[in-house]
Amino acid sequence: MADSGWTLVYDGFEPAQEGLREALCTLGNGTFATRGAAEEAEVDGVHYPGTYLAGGYNRLATDIVGHVIENEDLVNLPNWLPLSFRPEDGDWLSLSRAEILTYRQELDLRSGLLKRCIRIRDPEGRETSLVSRRLVHMGLPHIAAMEVTLRPENWSGRLVVRTALDGRVVNAGVERYRQLNSKHLKPLKTGAFAQDGILLAVETSQSKLHVAEAACTRVFQGGEPIPVERQTREQDGYIGQDLSIPATEGEPVTIEKVIALFTSRDPAISEPSEAAVRAVDEAGRFDELLDSHILAWRTLWDRCDIVLENQARTQMILRLHIFHLLQTVSPNTVDLDVGVPARGLHGEAYRGHIFWDELFIFPFLNFHLPEITRALLLYRYRRLPEARRLAREAGYRGAMYPWQSGSDGREESQVLHLNPRSGRWTPDNTHLQRHVGAAVAYNLWRYWQTTGDREFLSCYGAEMLVEVARFWASIASYDKAADRYDIRGIMGPDEFHDRYPWRDEPGLDNNAYTNLMAAWTLRRAVDVLDLLGVESRRELEHLLAISREETARWDEISRKMRIVFLDGGIIAQFEGYDRLEELNWDAYREKYGDIHRLDRILEAEGDTVNRYKASKQADVLMLFYLFSYDELREMLASLGYAFEPDAARKNIDHYVGRTSNGSTLSRVVHSWVLARSDRTRSWSLLAEALESDIIDIQGGTTAEGIHLGAMAGTVDLIGRGQTALEFRDGTLWISPCLPEELQGLRLRLLYLGYWLYLDISCDRLTVSAPHGWGGPERIGVRNQVHSFKAGDDLEFHCHVAKGGWRPMPPPQARASKGEPETDVAVSRDASEGAPQ
Repeated sequence: MADSGWTLVYDGFEPAQEGLREALCTLGNGTFATRGAAEEAEVDGVHYPGTYLAGGYNRLATDIVGHVIENEDLVNLPNWLPLSFRPEDGDWLSLSRAEILTYRQELDLRSGLLKRCIRIRDPEGRETSLVSRRLVHMGLPHIAAMEVTLRPENWSGRLVVRTALDGRVVNAGVERYRQLNSKHLKPLKTGAFAQDGILLAVETSQSKLHVAEAACTRVFQGGEPIPVERQTREQDGYIGQDLSIPATEGEPVTIEKVIALFTSRDPAISEPSEAAVRAVDEAGRFDELLDSHILAWRTLWDRCDIVLENQARTQMILRLHIFHLLQTVSPNTVDLDVGVPARGLHGEAYRGHIFWDELFIFPFLNFHLPEITRALLLYRYRRLPEARRLAREAGYRGAMYPWQSGSDGREESQVLHLNPRSGRWTPDNTHLQRHVGAAVAYNLWRYWQTTGDREFLSCYGAEMLVEVARFWASIASYDKAADRYDIRGIMGPDEFHDRYPWRDEPGLDNNAYTNLMAAWTLRRAVDVLDLLGVESRRELEHLLAISREETARWDEISRKMRIVFLDGGIIAQFEGYDRLEELNWDAYREKYGDIHRLDRILEAEGDTVNRYKASKQADVLMLFYLFSYDELREMLASLGYAFEPDAARKNIDHYVGRTSNGSTLSRVVHSWVLARSDRTRSWSLLAEALESDIIDIQGGTTAEGIHLGAMAGTVDLIGRGQTALEFRDGTLWISPCLPEELQGLRLRLLYLGYWLYLDISCDRLTVSAPHGWGGPERIGVRNQVHSFKAGDDLEFHCHVAKGGWRPMPPPQARASKGEPETDVAVSRDASEGAPQ
């Protein structure tokens, strides 16, 4: 594998790596996405073609060990890719049977184009070159296209090309789900239209989603269309055409296939099949589509690119992560009622469900494409009635958002979990993770702070915040003796711990992350009522029957929530954590090597990870990820707990060493919290997080779908984490602390509707807002605050001898004093002691 700043390149065909490559070479536009499988590929244990629609779910039931299990899946839609060829008397293209002379696959991130160049020799000695280009149009959300150029290198004769739309597909992309029912599609109709078009319509069995795909396949030589003989083949759920083409040695033949995909949920259409036929007929040639597609991507990259210096591979991976985020949620998503799946639209892992990964995804969107964040938050708002129902059924008030969400917001978490290591089905208690509502509250509050979108806050955000606060107030129980509130019988984000070893029933008490997030949410619910203004507040209080007594109780609970501490000022992950045993980490690493999924290892041994101080991802460290040290200290102080200056370091050291990093999100969090205290280790963890999908660090999971939260988290970690960018107390704070490996970065951020430009190197920082500024009029660099306004171009240098970061005078003033443009060299320790 080779790479550059804009291109992911694979040289050579590696069957064992094909699943990974297909996931990483997925093309999408926020409406639908298609894995990067070869055009001729079929599901065969090596390849897995898959096309997924944002919000395209269906529900099926399966009998497993005497339990009827119902699962909702993101449906694998009809495969529009099929385009293969053979000499008239030869076999269809198959890389497993042909001799591969050359093979190269390139994903162009700048233009959203997947290209493959191969040269093969068949058993009769005929050599043929193939160049394919493919796109899923970013500007036309229902259109995709491919161009395949075939060149007979040493033979002439008839060339047969087969093009098809295949709706016989099932969901089979995740091996551990294959015991579950997977046939989601029912055929509706097939047919041909015009001279070169084919149509396929299907419907999902339970959700009754009507999906139509239309394709036009045309043949060109020397840039001009040529007539071909066509033979149409139809079966239930399948339609194809065989095209017979005269081929001459050395003369290339180009086949263009343009498809349109519409569903019964699309707005402004009469019927999906009719809309698909019309759209594909009007789409035009491949090169025309490519030009407008590139233009749409250029607009996105202008907003979203982050430029690194002297880090070619890191630069490429960073752009790959941005690329896949924008393919999953894009401006096309704004008009859809969808959430953001944890594994993107790239595969079937987690069944396409929406988790709390939004916490890692929204920060980047807030500062670059906030309209997408707003649309994704509205997904949660529209499911507020279902969250209220879930709370009611559990005996609580307010809104309880589910751990896993899909089409309508009901709880989609599994009841049973298959451990592939032991082959046993075990109870799955992850639905006890009640903290998703806190993530929703946090996300909408940060969106409001970044955008100032008062209309969203008044019409949607405040209602969600109030209802989540009501849930926390109702689940909290009062301990009169201690004058504290407890939250019992739940799980935190760390999925390794779902019960006490000394208790029969699942659930843990007073999880620190959950309790602090609950207290934070209750306080924000009080704040939001003051922000609304008199009229809007009166309306909301009337609509939701909010009383003064209720808000007073929110305030009381937010100041009396219990947080359990261990010796030395360590925040206990949950009450009773101190009673757990220490794990012999070295012994398990020596025995198993990869211990990311320590829970599965121990279950297969007849043990349980619940007995040990061992986490998949450390809950407590999430607090240091979401809040600055000052914010966290103030939160704990309001609860009556002291938090000493060295407490952050102690907590980080305690939990980092007791975490298996079984979640790809874990390294993002650890890198973030170590960025100020241990830059070398922080960069090492960031490098691992960046590589986690591209090299499939978890050994097979990326082929089932990318880890979108980790991808977005790495981008945010470089953009905000390495700069310590924070808007607080009417001031823009920034404390650059680049590691040795990162020589410089350039990015821009959208804040309150204005673009802020940052250019950072090891010893220089430039901050500017050339096109207007409505944000804070002060900028704090390290411990010094300076005025800042539109048109300012502030430059700072790091001076060890003169006390750290200092503003530089304007260029003309430096020239008059004879000062050099570049200041003295800076020590890497200049940033130590900076505020968190």
